[in-house]
Amino acid sequence: MKPLILASGSPRRKELLQQVKLSFEVKVSNIEETFDPSNAPEEIAMNLAFQKANDVAQKSTDAVVIGSDTIVVYDGHVLGKPKNHDDARYMLRILSGNTHYVISGVAIISEERQVSFYEKTAVTFWDLTDEEIDYYIQSGEPMDKAGSYGIQEVGALFVKEIKGDYFSVVGLPLSRTVRELKSFF
Repeated sequence: MKPLILASGSPRRKELLQQVKLSFEVKVSNIEETFDPSNAPEEIAMNLAFQKANDVAQKSTDAVVIGSDTIVVYDGHVLGKPKNHDDARYMLRILSGNTHYVISGVAIISEERQVSFYEKTAVTFWDLTDEEIDYYIQSGEPMDKAGSYGIQEVGALFVKEIKGDYFSVVGLPLSRTVRELKSFF
């Protein structure tokens, strides 16, 4: 059986695959994440996932490689990882009291085949106070996360409702990924 590789340094994606007892190794992609903002957000997420998976697959031709990328979209705008505390504050303020979408794109690549897909989840935040936002930013938690929050950590306190795949918001639509993987083995 071919080895399985996760083309991501995300500890959250690693934990999710471990949660379902998959045997895999991690090889981090070194691509620079760039995208065409005129593309649909779903296409952006899938394309970034493909770039990561393809980068690692080129160096591991005997493996099945999973790449994933998660983006946050509000009012048609992609919110990436914050550049600094002010950027995180800006993102959290616009998400406050509103519904946004979290889109996780996944690409699975082997020598024989490849598949790409996405899951889109609607997330609604409570109205956030400036004190809540500042406390959260000082924790450091939002700094490496798209949209400046992580649903699986303290950021869970901001979430009023989700409609869709919780694990996709964490960073990998787990059930769909495992179902797609079955056709590779």
